[in-house]
Amino acid sequence: MCSRRHRGRDTAERAMFWPPFLPVSVFFRNFAKNHFIMATTDDKKVIFSMVGVSKTIEQNQKQILKNIYLSFFYGAKIGIIGLNGAGKSTLMKIIAGLETKYQGEVVFAPGYTVGYLPQDPQLDPAKTVRQVVMEGVQPVVDALAEYEEINQKFGLPEYYEDQDKMDALFARQAELQDIIDATDAWNLDSRLERAMDALRCPDGDATTGHLSGGERRRVALCRLLLQKPDVLLLDEPTNHLDAESIDWLEQHLQQYAGTVIAVTHDRYFLDHVAGWILELDRGEGIPWKGNYSSWLEQKTQRLAQEEKTESKRRKTLQRELEWVRMAPKARQAKGKARLNSYERLLGETVKEKEEKLEIFIPNGPRLGNKVIEAQHVAKAFGDKLLFDDLNFMLPPNGIVGVIGPNGAGKTTLFRLIMGLEQPDSGTFEVGETVKAVYVDQQHTSIDPDKSVYDVVSGGVELLRMGGRDVNARAYLSRFNFSGVDQQKKCAVLSGGERNRLQLALALKEEGNVLLLDEPTNDIDVNTLRALEEGLEDFAGCAVVISHDRWFLDRICTHILAFEGDSRVFFFEGSYSEYEENKLKRLGKEEPTRIRYRKLTED
Repeated sequence: MCSRRHRGRDTAERAMFWPPFLPVSVFFRNFAKNHFIMATTDDKKVIFSMVGVSKTIEQNQKQILKNIYLSFFYGAKIGIIGLNGAGKSTLMKIIAGLETKYQGEVVFAPGYTVGYLPQDPQLDPAKTVRQVVMEGVQPVVDALAEYEEINQKFGLPEYYEDQDKMDALFARQAELQDIIDATDAWNLDSRLERAMDALRCPDGDATTGHLSGGERRRVALCRLLLQKPDVLLLDEPTNHLDAESIDWLEQHLQQYAGTVIAVTHDRYFLDHVAGWILELDRGEGIPWKGNYSSWLEQKTQRLAQEEKTESKRRKTLQRELEWVRMAPKARQAKGKARLNSYERLLGETVKEKEEKLEIFIPNGPRLGNKVIEAQHVAKAFGDKLLFDDLNFMLPPNGIVGVIGPNGAGKTTLFRLIMGLEQPDSGTFEVGETVKAVYVDQQHTSIDPDKSVYDVVSGGVELLRMGGRDVNARAYLSRFNFSGVDQQKKCAVLSGGERNRLQLALALKEEGNVLLLDEPTNDIDVNTLRALEEGLEDFAGCAVVISHDRWFLDRICTHILAFEGDSRVFFFEGSYSEYEENKLKRLGKEEPTRIRYRKLTED
């Protein structure tokens, strides 16, 4: 019998020949027809099946999963996509065994382990980061502790004066030595440091009770990956990870022996890791062979066959597919063309935009030549120097993607723009014509006791936008809030729904400079696609803090990168072009935890 690790490698090498999950009805037909016996061929092992799984939300009696029949092969890499509220996280909880109130059954082959990363992991607040991460290698930690305990016993008369006890100690020590050698346990500390560095975890001595939500997710993900379960369930694994950490995670999962099932809006992640896409659409689970770009092509073709007239959604899919097919130089030219098209975009009528866009962003006041300009700006907090030579100029119609690890100073930049902070030195100027609108991660402007409709409408049926009256319910529907969803209390909204509501609130304010702080977190790909097109047609500027590389590549004319060691680099071009530039300047870099220069040297 091959080891499980060997079976996984074999599966990975042959994945293109065996679909990782099939409708169970198809599987049983094949079984009956071909007398296929799974147990004799490990590389085709179905490790779990979902048989007639359905789920209805008790509060509103909405059925989000309808009679799903799927089987999953060992070693499969599957990305799950669908609208917010489609049941993606619920499906993951059902597989993980955390959600038990559903119809149907989930059947696992014996002997396989399951690991789950929720969107909001709960950690023991009294433990340090290192202690939590070490839980991922607890058997190794226990083996080292027992080995040390045996060494102590060798010096006790109770043992060295009793030959039988000494023989038992020697035998157990040999067993532990084999475990330690097999797991490279003597180098455990350095392995833990590498893993914590790769995911930019907080300091190992920090207690988890004081961590932010994003930091808790990093620590929980680090612990889970060290556990190496056979089935890895990841709910939005790239949220709060910077580009280097995501790149490391993609490479790790590509080589991962077991099955990986990920709910994510990160389309580059889906392109690089997924071999199959599972789309949840109105309760149905629809498998598509291939990565995200392949799904995009297949989905566009399917819609073309089904629709008599082109819907806005189909046109949006087609335009994204056109972008995927563009050569890098064509993408670069498109970005540069935006900088010269301010007058054209400003002159487009609201009706023209409404006809072609799912989300249109109303234009604010005309911008002057000076938008935002920083010259030799320095800013510190305590003895942490965030940046000491920040230089950039945002031109009219420019869209700047702000990237870098948590705590590097990105949000401080937004506070400088809004006048809530002042630079320690240098000059930071915001033009007189700028009307900034801020979309923050904390959703402070959302009243939890009000409904979605009441928060956006403010009690009036018509909203004045772009010089026209817009029905409040129709406006909300553009952000994928259906009639029923519009009546939800804000207190019960999911993370993605809160993000969409915050976007809807901010974009109706008719600013000419949008400040978007992680607008893509937890948002479904349909809304992301619509937001990208809305920004592309927006006559104004945007400064966007984001880790979503696909989003940045589609919309950005410039990148402002917080590169660590208090350095900030301003680059004209897309995210991918910036990455090429960075590789030439700095060479290949492994992700490390964020470092600051001290404000003053000791």
